[in-house]
Amino acid sequence: MQLLYARCAGLDVHARQVVACARTVVNQTVTYHRLTVSTTTRGLLELADWLTEHAVTHVAMEATGVYWKPVWHLLDGHFELLLANAQHVRTVPGRKSDVKDAQWLADLLAVGLIRGSFVPPAPIQELRDLTRTRKQLVREMGRHTQRLQKILEDANIKLTETISDIRGQNGRVILRALIAGETNPERLTALTRGLRASRAQLVEALHGHVTPHHRFMLQLHLEQIEAIEGGLTTLEQHLSEALAPFRAARDLLKTMPGVSDTVAAVILAEVGDDISPFPTAGHLVSWAGFAPRLDESAGKPRSTRTRPSAPWLKTTLVQAAWSAARTKNSYFHAQFARLKSRRGPKKAIMAVAASMLTAVFHMLRDGVEFHDLGAQHFAHHDKDQITKRLLRRLRDLGVEVEVKEKAA
Repeated sequence: MQLLYARCAGLDVHARQVVACARTVVNQTVTYHRLTVSTTTRGLLELADWLTEHAVTHVAMEATGVYWKPVWHLLDGHFELLLANAQHVRTVPGRKSDVKDAQWLADLLAVGLIRGSFVPPAPIQELRDLTRTRKQLVREMGRHTQRLQKILEDANIKLTETISDIRGQNGRVILRALIAGETNPERLTALTRGLRASRAQLVEALHGHVTPHHRFMLQLHLEQIEAIEGGLTTLEQHLSEALAPFRAARDLLKTMPGVSDTVAAVILAEVGDDISPFPTAGHLVSWAGFAPRLDESAGKPRSTRTRPSAPWLKTTLVQAAWSAARTKNSYFHAQFARLKSRRGPKKAIMAVAASMLTAVFHMLRDGVEFHDLGAQHFAHHDKDQITKRLLRRLRDLGVEVEVKEKAA
């Protein structure tokens, strides 16, 4: 194989130590130099000096959890760094050790057999931390809400059947009254305002058996929800400040159906406003895990399921796709309806999400707003196929039809 980098290194990164292997080629003679350092700042500075002594120009490391991040931040700017997917550089099983893993990375890097993973710049990484933390906090608040509902059911309080959101104003008034010791359904009902359920239904639903244990558990989970809400408020303010430099890109993304402020922030946090690391829209769609899997043997496809990917961008885009698919007289609505009948709703919504990500690529690359192709796009695009299918159906029904082109 053609040698691309005469002086390169591979790093096997762990929680407590980094095993480095520098590969140098002098007069067609390959020499390996090995070093093991701790992951403390002192150890990483020693690693940087050691790599400099051996005139290393390119360094590869595996994406192992979050342990690679401090190593990357310290070496960035001094060497050309590549972050490798562990599945892509997995070595042959058997004689395996940390030293051999580092040497294997160096050998692959020297001949250009490592595909670098996408590592966004520091502002995007900070924005990514904020959006991911917000999603985790919202999920945790949802879990505490479910626990509240279970406690109410255990006390035979059917509050969820009469109030749509127990975290709303009326729900919290009733919860606080229950925690304070109030159990009379009539007095609890008098605390509510503007409910769709009738007074008699609410009184019947609030007639239960609340014990001191139930009150303690309700108070515990309600305090957790309020604490998370306070953290979310602070996080939203910080997120708004972090999004200020990307306001123009966010406004562009919001012109697409189904893309709200939250969805636009997640897209920018995961992809960034600079789309140049992805050569084409297909690369971006494949990186996000929306491309069908290529897996065939003996000429027969075995699986077309999309590969597992990070849950942050994929889940958000699927949720946005459901909203976009409900937008009447739009391309996404027509695409979903067309594929749903043939492939089912799950595959159809994945296709809509992939189309939305394709549009994101062109919008960020060209700096243009979203242009909807319209609900009749597929009818005009597949005109000949639709005509043949309908004519075939009519012939099967025993009807002869003469086709004439309509004047423009």
